[in-house]
Amino acid sequence: MYNKAFLIYNPFAGQLTGQGKRRLWSVLETLARDGHGVQALATTGPGTATAIAADCVSDGADLILAAGGDGTINEVVNGMIRSNVPLAILPGGTANVLAVELGLGKTMERAAGLVGRSVAERVAAGLIRNEMHPEGRHFLLMAGVGLDADIVYHMNAGWKSALGKAAYWLGGFAQLGRRLPEFEIEVNGKAHTVSFALASRVRNYGGDIEIARDVSLLDGRFEMVLFEGTSALAYLKYLMGIALRRLDRTKGVSILHST
Repeated sequence: MYNKAFLIYNPFAGQLTGQGKRRLWSVLETLARDGHGVQALATTGPGTATAIAADCVSDGADLILAAGGDGTINEVVNGMIRSNVPLAILPGGTANVLAVELGLGKTMERAAGLVGRSVAERVAAGLIRNEMHPEGRHFLLMAGVGLDADIVYHMNAGWKSALGKAAYWLGGFAQLGRRLPEFEIEVNGKAHTVSFALASRVRNYGGDIEIARDVSLLDGRFEMVLFEGTSALAYLKYLMGIALRRLDRTKGVSILHST
């Protein structure tokens, strides 16, 4: 039983807008019925979940629940880093990669019912930083550099709201015919020239496909998947390799492990 739990939710997440607000009250009723004492706190804009989570930790929380998409969960994680407070996931976003990876299902109600029966596990977090952000940002799932980061950066918010995960596929196919910029990445002391690099702790990529397949949240390693080539057309071949589970034998792809 958790006596001082805080549920941080994104009121603009896909499953929480409009009639979805009723789902939040249903979740709170489920948690209360199971004996948990929970206070709900709404985010007020991008980036605010981090400060809210840090305040909850300072206030003596014995559990923090994050209701929203993977972006909201990432913000909450950054407010909890190095604390001993456990985090529970209530999937409410578009892809819900972390919830899928943990086998929590795709609904907040089901995940809420599992809270009291779940076991806390301590996991390693990744850290990404640059000159503009020397303090860095932690992540649990994955970090992508190159093609996928460009697709997400230019994602049309209206498309995402209307089409969900399909918006990312449209963004990807919009790259066809474009020349992709390359960059150099160093893994385990060796340099590689690529147009997309993925450092992943999870098998699920976007909730639909598996790119990194020999990895686990309970493993301290990253699986590094490196894609070569300046032509976006090459990624049709890479997609075929993913679909056929032959990516490790696809020319132009390197799969490595790194701490």
